[in-house]
Amino acid sequence: MDSQTSQQPRSTGLVVQLLGRPCLQVEGEGGYRFRSRKSWAVLAFLLLGERPPTRSRLASLLFADADDPLRALRWSLAEIRRGLGPGAVLDGDPVHLTLPPGAIVDVDVLVHGHWREAVDLPGLGEDLLDGLGVQNAAAFESWLLSARRRLATATESILHEAALGHLARGELDRARDLALQATVLSPLDENHQALLIRLYRLAGDDHAAELQFAAWSATAERELGTPPGAAVRLAMRERRLSADAVDVTSIQAIVEAGEAAVAAGAVSAGVRSFETAVRLADRSDAPRLRVETRLVLGQALIHSLGGLDEEGVANLTEAEGIALGNGDAEPVARARTELGYVDFLRARYDRAERRLGQVLAQGAEPSTLAKAMTYLGSVVSDRADYPRATCLLHEAMELSRTALEPRREAYCLSMLGRISLLRGDLAEAAVQLRAAMELAERTHWLSFLPWPQAFLGQVRLHQGDVHGAAATLEQSFARACQIGDPCWEGISAHGLALVAEAAGDIDGAFTTLLDARARSHRLADSYAWLDVHILDAVCTLGRRHAHAGTPGWVAEMRERASRTGMRELNVRALLHGAALGDAGDAALAGLLADEIDNPMLPPLVTALAEP
Repeated sequence: MDSQTSQQPRSTGLVVQLLGRPCLQVEGEGGYRFRSRKSWAVLAFLLLGERPPTRSRLASLLFADADDPLRALRWSLAEIRRGLGPGAVLDGDPVHLTLPPGAIVDVDVLVHGHWREAVDLPGLGEDLLDGLGVQNAAAFESWLLSARRRLATATESILHEAALGHLARGELDRARDLALQATVLSPLDENHQALLIRLYRLAGDDHAAELQFAAWSATAERELGTPPGAAVRLAMRERRLSADAVDVTSIQAIVEAGEAAVAAGAVSAGVRSFETAVRLADRSDAPRLRVETRLVLGQALIHSLGGLDEEGVANLTEAEGIALGNGDAEPVARARTELGYVDFLRARYDRAERRLGQVLAQGAEPSTLAKAMTYLGSVVSDRADYPRATCLLHEAMELSRTALEPRREAYCLSMLGRISLLRGDLAEAAVQLRAAMELAERTHWLSFLPWPQAFLGQVRLHQGDVHGAAATLEQSFARACQIGDPCWEGISAHGLALVAEAAGDIDGAFTTLLDARARSHRLADSYAWLDVHILDAVCTLGRRHAHAGTPGWVAEMRERASRTGMRELNVRALLHGAALGDAGDAALAGLLADEIDNPMLPPLVTALAEP
């Protein structure tokens, strides 16, 4: 288990720096300098790729203009071996790379390491392979753009996570500096703004908080056409930290009152009770109450419908830190599970996998394990590793049964149904989605029904039952609107748009799809995958009907999918770009599609190659 002070061991051996100007260091000194830029390109592709590429693919990616592409590749591989030293292994077809023991790669620390290590990277915030241009390699340039976007998002995530980590340790000045860096990298992310304002308020700098709130209000109105969201408004309510002692006998009663309010649907009243409990616990000397009050508050904020995830994340991070200091493993697992869920929603998949993987590796109570496994399966599904996602979700179903949690089993079934739908297995999808709906109805989880029902509507549409699809999706949409869930509304409206196109109402399809996007991300804590999934449908419809807005939609989808590592949606964005005439996108789409186990993709790649 991570402790508050543990760090990854530093090596005095090989260090590979790919952020900024690339270089090798050995024993703290400058290492071998590659003579060819393409050697750096090959090394970066091998280190960041999802799986080892074949030699022919790698040669076509970077050396297609050479007289003998495979020979040119062999020369670069030999140069890389020389640079990495005798402890490295680089050979085979596909090409496998094994670094020397103890080697450090900055991009690996950024993506998979602890924030305490990542924030100290020399090239943090700089571009991957900065200043390195590769000629006559359009497919590689497309890949490099995607990789740079993904690492920029990873940098932003690390800064935000590090700010929360320092906040949990009471280091407000350092936390504020990191939060400022995150807002500079992504000035339109409301969660960064909420964290920065909260830090100002906790430090007692109310004037700075008011200025930041006013600046964000103006920016949000100008750039997004919306007022400040719930997360920022809640941050403005934060109070300065207090160390006054207090009698703690009533804290548990306040927590119980909050839980009863949330269970009855009065989330706002419950949250107010939990906030009071947290303040009282902080003025006591009861560490376990400080943890428990933050856990219940964080969970209530995250699973409400008010866009309050950022405040929930702050409380959960604090709970994790306190529990770690006390050596209390179960609360740590609970906090990390919920934090992983928020990372999943925000498409910070590497961070989500790290947190959820820690929970599964360290063990926890059956309910916590079932939840962590469910979220991890959903993360892996979003990243289009469908075989692994299927295994995780089936295992999560078994854990949910052990924990007597049929609602979680219903959620797993819905995600399995989504995978089957995306892979074209309509019969299996229908079975899984109907089972999810039946479990939800049996357990009176009516607020969940629109999600599997919307996918079931799409299954019926693909099966040719346009009338049945329309009826199913209309009911799903009506339920979603009654609940007021942006995600459920978005997926239901997405399906209704597909029905409209099938019925020949093209204008209605465009209007409904764009409305679906607006609904799905009207809150700061919206589900990122869903927005890009809907955008894919917009691009498809735009291409099919030659809409003037299609190039802009394709560019936006490319940027969103590549930044987050949504592999299949990135391939689909590349296919859209290729259809609009981008040769680099066409070549890269074929390469990346081979890495995804989805029988629906090869026909799309083949169709693109046909004259």
